[in-house]
Amino acid sequence: MPDMTSHSSPRPKVVIVGGGFAGFQSARSLARQMGDEVDIVLVSPTNYFLYLPLLPEVAAGILEPRRISVALAAALPPCVRHAPGEVDELDLDAQTIGWLDPEGVHHESRWDRLVVAAGSVHKVLPVPGVTQYAQGFRGVPEALYLRDHLIRQVELAAMCEDPEERAARLTTVVVGGGYTGTEVTAQGYLFTKELAASRGLPETPRWVLVSRGEILAGLAGHLSETADRVLRERGVDVRTHEEVEEATGDGVRLSSSGEHVPTRTLLWCVGVRPDPLIDDLGVEVDQGRLVVDTRLRVPGHPNVFACGDAAAVPDRARPGQYTAMTAQHAERQGKLAGRNVAASLRGGRMRTYKHRDLGFVVDLGGFDAAANPLGIRLTGKPAHVVARGYHLMAMPGNRVRTAVDWLMDALLPRQTAQLGLVRSPAVPLDSASPEVPQHGLGFPHRSAPPDQSATSSGRERPGGSAEAASPSADAAGASAEVSGEDPVEESPRSGAR
Repeated sequence: MPDMTSHSSPRPKVVIVGGGFAGFQSARSLARQMGDEVDIVLVSPTNYFLYLPLLPEVAAGILEPRRISVALAAALPPCVRHAPGEVDELDLDAQTIGWLDPEGVHHESRWDRLVVAAGSVHKVLPVPGVTQYAQGFRGVPEALYLRDHLIRQVELAAMCEDPEERAARLTTVVVGGGYTGTEVTAQGYLFTKELAASRGLPETPRWVLVSRGEILAGLAGHLSETADRVLRERGVDVRTHEEVEEATGDGVRLSSSGEHVPTRTLLWCVGVRPDPLIDDLGVEVDQGRLVVDTRLRVPGHPNVFACGDAAAVPDRARPGQYTAMTAQHAERQGKLAGRNVAASLRGGRMRTYKHRDLGFVVDLGGFDAAANPLGIRLTGKPAHVVARGYHLMAMPGNRVRTAVDWLMDALLPRQTAQLGLVRSPAVPLDSASPEVPQHGLGFPHRSAPPDQSATSSGRERPGGSAEAASPSADAAGASAEVSGEDPVEESPRSGAR
């Protein structure tokens, strides 16, 4: 049982749980404030910071996954040590933490200050069949799987003589009209349309976006209306004020109309919930989030700070409410947590959290986008330029490589090789760690989920395939960890500074 407390230096130790927007910014902020005066350990299952707002472009074959996966060692100061693993023990009174590394070895450490920035996981609703047949979209493994799955469905459709089966394979149902659902639909539709044409299919793939409210509800009307209009003009079947009642091996049934939509692909993007780690800490929680004061401290535990999706931070702009679970808040709270930890160690004055949104951007694929930086309403190419410029500024690394990928996508056809690196058992919807594959190269201390890749009829399940039955090699939180739930289904991930 290795112990990481054995440094002879009397330096105080700060442990940060989570490497998403909040955890990453906490580590960087604290390192800039104190440098080698403090021993900083960041515990996360991956050794990279994932810039989640651009994950839809990975699924659509525009960006390579390493473009948005910025190595922690390259982006953080040398004084920050990364401990790869998943936290399984956390005692706030004894000030100890334990985690399992990728090889199943348990580690323990004491801490003088703790920052809980554990982020969030998929919010799974009690809809029959969803956990068996739907796929989420929060990590690199899911994006890689989705890309291969979409290619596979189009190629199987091209060889299918049954028109009903071909139509089902060319149909994708996305549940959730928040940031993730909207941008995945926008990017995915263009990708499969181009793919189907390259395979000689006369039909245009069908995408159905199901949202229990308006698209991007809660954002400025300009953003919501533009996204809705662009998707409908392209041919996306947008179903607002609708929900999925049941998912089966051959499609989904909608609640309001009772319509059965045949499909082999069901994407679940209805939002997120705080990491289950929060449930076992024995402190006050609200809606699954750690209750903290305006300085991000946990009441009764002055040495414990929390930020991002894991924390219920009072919203000074909306008295009586908490800040939304967005990466815009997670990033800024992470920076403040680092400063306040430094202040608590030095006996300085801690600051309170306050933030005013300066605008949001929505990338709709191609040259379509919507943005409202500083309240200026933009659409089309100007908004597209602003969106990509914002993302490049917000990314902590890989900017040149990302820009080159965008240029290559504009000049050359997309590559459509199906690599098959991630199979459906690796990306279960109900997972406490969507950022790591749960099979093959995943953490061996976790039991692999049951193989649900094929139904009894031998047909491919939405989010999986009959061919996925055999294991294979298998890929974490602006804005955007993405953090949060939209005002209706998932919260805004991207925003102008």
